[in-house]
Amino acid sequence: MGDVGKDLISGTVGGASQLIVGHPFDTIKVKLQSQSAPLPGQPPKYAGAMDAVRQTLAAEGPRGLYKGMGAPLATVAGLNAVLFMVRGQMEALLRSESGASLAVNQQIVAGAGAGVAVSFLACPTELIKCRLQAQSALAHSGSASAAVKYGGPMDVARHVLRSEGGVRGLFKGLVPTLAREVPGNAAMFGVYEALKQYMAEGPDTSKLGRGSLIVAGGLAGASFWIFVYPVDVIKSVVQVDDYRNPKYTGSMNAFNRILASEGVKGLFKGFGPAMARSIPANAACFLAFEVARSALG
Repeated sequence: MGDVGKDLISGTVGGASQLIVGHPFDTIKVKLQSQSAPLPGQPPKYAGAMDAVRQTLAAEGPRGLYKGMGAPLATVAGLNAVLFMVRGQMEALLRSESGASLAVNQQIVAGAGAGVAVSFLACPTELIKCRLQAQSALAHSGSASAAVKYGGPMDVARHVLRSEGGVRGLFKGLVPTLAREVPGNAAMFGVYEALKQYMAEGPDTSKLGRGSLIVAGGLAGASFWIFVYPVDVIKSVVQVDDYRNPKYTGSMNAFNRILASEGVKGLFKGFGPAMARSIPANAACFLAFEVARSALG
């Protein structure tokens, strides 16, 4: 089996591990991001992350925390396989000779290239996931989009294709998706390699144990969100915005309106759950990828 096939398989294993560990945190993040600012004198639907967890469990049970997982689960092979495969091919292009270790700055370039490629798969997947996760928050806000009730991932896709401009509707939010994935993955893969080399005390990281890989992967995942979190907020609100009566005219308009109405704090709604998710989820992803890649030779 060639390197491309090995990266595709290992990326799939890593992505599945990441999804299983991290999806409940992601659900809470999207609920907090998508709830509208309350009217003066009224409390928000969710007072914070733990309140969102309690309300979700009370209204929907544990399954509510995994709402919207069908879309990313169905495409996890494509998303993570492409991410790690493109990163692997970028690494091959950047190597001075076969088998040579890459410098941290080269891993940053490889991560950015992988981020470009994966954005075109991530955008429709994220749109479907966010629509499903945000339904209860939108219903409370009185948004016109709350009138649309989705039965599952395929129902969202059918509605968008039928009523929101066809295939183009599935790529709503592509610009902020690119603005998230390119710098986010550049940071993540750069930090991952830097931490591995630091713990290995040199460029040869092949002897690192699983504990070191877990630490490096978890912190690398956290770096992704530290660099791009406000962009993710913009992406989420644009993707769940009503098609026929939109609140925002575009990404910059969403940014300006959130900043004007909620201040900088509004650009970090759901940051706690995102960070709580990123460390264990990415630790699981990188560890699973490395173990699978090593097993494949």
